[in-house]
Amino acid sequence: MAQTSPLLTPVTCENTNITSVPFSNIIPVDSIMAVDEEIPTIDFFMLFSDDPSQQSKALDHLSNACEEYGFFYLVNHGVPDSVIEGALKGITDFFEVTKEQERKDYKKSNPTDRIMWGSNSHAGENREYLKVVAHPQFHCPAKPASFSEALEEYFKRFQDVKIGLARAISKILGFEECYIEKVFNLKSGFDVAAMNVYPPNFQSKGSIGVPSHTDPGFFVSLIQDVNGGLQVLSHKGKWINVYIPRNAFLIQIGDHLEVLTNGKYKSHIHHVVVDNNKVRRISLATLHGPSLDTFVIPAPKFVDDFTPLAYQGMTYKESLEVNGHHEIEVQSCLEQLRL
Repeated sequence: MAQTSPLLTPVTCENTNITSVPFSNIIPVDSIMAVDEEIPTIDFFMLFSDDPSQQSKALDHLSNACEEYGFFYLVNHGVPDSVIEGALKGITDFFEVTKEQERKDYKKSNPTDRIMWGSNSHAGENREYLKVVAHPQFHCPAKPASFSEALEEYFKRFQDVKIGLARAISKILGFEECYIEKVFNLKSGFDVAAMNVYPPNFQSKGSIGVPSHTDPGFFVSLIQDVNGGLQVLSHKGKWINVYIPRNAFLIQIGDHLEVLTNGKYKSHIHHVVVDNNKVRRISLATLHGPSLDTFVIPAPKFVDDFTPLAYQGMTYKESLEVNGHHEIEVQSCLEQLRL
């Protein structure tokens, strides 16, 4: 059972002045040999320890994970196991209880959609998915009722984790701890959850579940019911298999933290394969973004004569729509942001 979340007490903060591998160089998925490699594990509880030496050690570990890897497992996060299991069961219930025709009612129709369903079964992508806006206002299909209740509780409990990570990452970057919270306006942050159902390999039309991509936003959190499938491209150009510990989160840095740090922290390319799926697999990936009207540009601290400005500024809403996508599709535009 996960530990109780450390109390994130309100803090009054004063205002402050505030290179990934190119997609063209990605090896085709069919020729990839992914490796098993140790991925950093961060103890969330220790980031807020009353023991200064334990807290310092945990923050140093987080700093290394963010800079050297860009992704890590998060444990002792305070979200009860029952809430995580409940969310995964709710997703299962939605896809099993509702009929496909009912789910098609949520097919994308206009830019204001806050719930979107889709299904692909071809060589380039094999999954059925549901995307919902989880924050600042929660949206969800009305039935089954247990689905909406389980998801709402999950997102509510994760808010402490999101704010906690924002404060910890602000500290390791050398800012006051409310910096990211305020510069991204996380109180009104635009969070989109993508619930994916991947078929067993004998039902897929190819080896790819989701093609290679990065994700916009501050960071992405991921849970899944069956391990395996996700692969991340490391700084060294190796594809690494991801095996998330039970009831832990995988945290991946998003495009807009890369922009804010002027490339110090990088958003990593990743994809999903279904070759080894013996059974159907379900995942819940949540993209935690700035507010839609937040203008994101590299912080002055990371720009100087030796490190020139590497990204152009843009509001989060503009960055989500620059390639012609709707907000809820949360598609990356990192290549367009690079100068």
